[in-house]
Amino acid sequence: MSHYIVVGAGQAGQSIVTTLRGQGFDGQITLIGDERAIPYQRPPLSKAYLLGEMELDRLYLRPEAYYADENITLRTSTQVTDIDAAMKTITVTKDGMSETLTYDALALTTGSAPRRLPAKIGGDLDGVYTMRSLADADAIAPEFVAGASVLIVGGGYIGLEAAAVAAKKGLKVTLVEMSERILQRVASKETSDYFRALHEGHGVRILEGIGLNRLTGAGRVSSAELSDGSTLDVDFVIVGVGIIPGTQLAEAAGVVVDNGIKTDLFARTSDPSIYAAGDCASYPENGTQVRLESVGNAIDQGAIAAKNMLGLNVEYAPKPWFWSDQYDVKLQIAGLSAGHDQVVVRDGGAMRSHWYYKDGALIAIDAMNDPRGYMVAKRLIESGKSADPSFVADPASDLKALLKA
Repeated sequence: MSHYIVVGAGQAGQSIVTTLRGQGFDGQITLIGDERAIPYQRPPLSKAYLLGEMELDRLYLRPEAYYADENITLRTSTQVTDIDAAMKTITVTKDGMSETLTYDALALTTGSAPRRLPAKIGGDLDGVYTMRSLADADAIAPEFVAGASVLIVGGGYIGLEAAAVAAKKGLKVTLVEMSERILQRVASKETSDYFRALHEGHGVRILEGIGLNRLTGAGRVSSAELSDGSTLDVDFVIVGVGIIPGTQLAEAAGVVVDNGIKTDLFARTSDPSIYAAGDCASYPENGTQVRLESVGNAIDQGAIAAKNMLGLNVEYAPKPWFWSDQYDVKLQIAGLSAGHDQVVVRDGGAMRSHWYYKDGALIAIDAMNDPRGYMVAKRLIESGKSADPSFVADPASDLKALLKA
């Protein structure tokens, strides 16, 4: 009987095992995760879960009984310490005991890890947190006490979501971003301006173009020295300065790494028996290896990996989409805005969207409380169609007409 092993029990790993069974695979499946929890959603951790609006069992991707019902061996709290690609074996360790497992096909969905501040600038002090895992969220939750002062380092979506939760809970929030504006790496100036105003309207102090020099404290963080020479008193710190793809196992096994674990459009790595999907994996597009950090990519790429583990030879056709919840604003993103040369603002008051163009073609959208704009733009982008910028800019125009053109 064939044995397929998936290393990494996140969204991509779950997508693989679910798809394998859905495609009729009746062999042995083992899903291995290094966390204690069964596979769960990560996006709500920095939003609804931290706010106390979502219970733990609602985070789970499948009920625990699902794995037994589908004859999937789920191993939690288990470390994979070695891959022998020549022998097609992996070594797993749990509670100090090691075991060797043999595979016919192996999928690496090892995700990513948050970048941490160096110890030399105080990154190892108590009260300094990252926000990536369930354990992170559970550790940080007791710090969210009204009136406490929190410093958030990094003005990306994770930092902004954490700032929104802290502000809603009545904390004094300061966010520092060393780039000239928040969201600079992922969004237009128009989107940055929108979210800066949103946060400042909720009392968040945003400092752009200012970095962190060091954190200080006697065992626990108590103050922060910024690059402009100022000092802040802080009760705790949240660090959101990006992630590092989990490539260590792949590299040690001799699998090629290029902006993550390098795959082709069939989710295959340089080893024909090893596949990869999710945050840890990159795929080819326009001569470079692209890596998407999103739930949508993890689900879709995972499904492709599973189908190709079964020999179906299905190519991955990425359809990038993302979202973020901050206060009462739902941001929905479709497409990739990198390289845009025009941004068209559609301002409908409570609803607003920013449409990105490159050489006259629509390539992406940021939609704030504008689900219709998002839906229309997403369908246009995925079908390779565009939209006249002047039509888009008029809030009175009927966007659905674009789908009939």
